[in-house]
Amino acid sequence: MKRFVIADDHEVVRSGLRALVETRADWIVSAEAVNGEQAVALTLETRPDVVIVDYSMPLMNGLEVSRRLKSKGVQAAILVLTMHENEELLTEAILAGVRGLLFKSDAGKHLIAAIEALLDGRPYFTGVLMEKLLHHYQTNKQNKLDVVLTPREQGIVQLIAEGHTNRSISGILKLSVKTVETHRASAMRKLGMSSTADLVRYAIRKNLVAP
Repeated sequence: MKRFVIADDHEVVRSGLRALVETRADWIVSAEAVNGEQAVALTLETRPDVVIVDYSMPLMNGLEVSRRLKSKGVQAAILVLTMHENEELLTEAILAGVRGLLFKSDAGKHLIAAIEALLDGRPYFTGVLMEKLLHHYQTNKQNKLDVVLTPREQGIVQLIAEGHTNRSISGILKLSVKTVETHRASAMRKLGMSSTADLVRYAIRKNLVAP
């Protein structure tokens, strides 16, 4: 029996994914999560074979979920669903330990094939993003690289854009307020930004949060 965790903040999406997964008699969804923090907790609790996680989720996006799980030694394959055609996302996903990346719009046609690949130990990345990744490396080979935030800085920027205060973020991430302030200041310095509004616009542009 292969077990799955599904993480998406929309119930209708979770129900649809569960229905697709459980068309196989030996596949079962053992838990559903509505945000990134819950996805990590339920994965650690139920130890599934595959975690299917939406990229854009409250508290922690899909890539941060993967980073957290990998840092805790979780062996489950991570399949991230996204609506964004962004070659940078594929690069970040690979670095975060994600084994599969699939457009949400393609889930009905390709979800089973993606899961089968992951269970077989093979990666599965949607073809369009692979083409974009190649184009990205070809066109940016001699160009200056974009500013890169650390995973922690990116996670804090996402939470700021979701409306959380420094104190609230410290509770969510189990960090001191001073540490949150330090990461926040570092992100703003790297990005050349001076206000929360600038960080929110950056988060929207990078698809960390929905506009």
